[in-house]
Amino acid sequence: MKDLFGQALLDYHNGNYTEDIITSTSISGEDILPLPYLFRDFNEMPKLEQKALKLAKGNVLDVGCGSGSHSLYLQKNGLDVKGIDISKGAIDVARNRGVLNAEVLNLLEETETFDTILLMMNGTGIFQELAQVSKYLKHLKGLLKPNGQVLIDSSDIKYMYEDDDGGFWIDTNANYYGELDYFLSYKGEKETPMKWLYLDFKTLMLACETVGLKCDLILEGEHYDYLACLRQK
Repeated sequence: MKDLFGQALLDYHNGNYTEDIITSTSISGEDILPLPYLFRDFNEMPKLEQKALKLAKGNVLDVGCGSGSHSLYLQKNGLDVKGIDISKGAIDVARNRGVLNAEVLNLLEETETFDTILLMMNGTGIFQELAQVSKYLKHLKGLLKPNGQVLIDSSDIKYMYEDDDGGFWIDTNANYYGELDYFLSYKGEKETPMKWLYLDFKTLMLACETVGLKCDLILEGEHYDYLACLRQK
């Protein structure tokens, strides 16, 4: 990984903002990810994120913390927060912005336990593919303190396969339709492609049941997105 995402965050934070991140997937064309959006405050966040932050309690693990926007909000509201991200640049920015506990770390390498684990901005993306969902859910379950919770969001992207007649062109012989290849470029340089998973709520709920987690739908967004809360049964 070249950490172009981290470099973009560093550029913006250090006043060198000249262009945005460009993203695309295996089923969609190029899209702009504005850098200012990655530094948004609470009032600029989508309702799903706001709801998740309001539900957070105790000591919190902010997975994929990025520039630290969620961690900073929780800190300001008196919560003990640890932010982790695989991007060194992102962690540098989060620390510089005031996140007190931020570490370059893969979720599967985390060993501490928490009252709340937060996975936002399509939190299921970190699972990468359907075959790995159970592995990640078991690990998350093991990181929860008694009565702990995982707050995670995602989207059912089935709509992206809909044709003009209202039918769907999903290949039933292919992998799960939410499994995508994700591409990112910044300032003309391309990042190493990665796998990214969008998970519909029913599939997430069934996966949770197999590992002994209760999955509740907390809130639905305006565009096939949702917020779920996972707890130990």
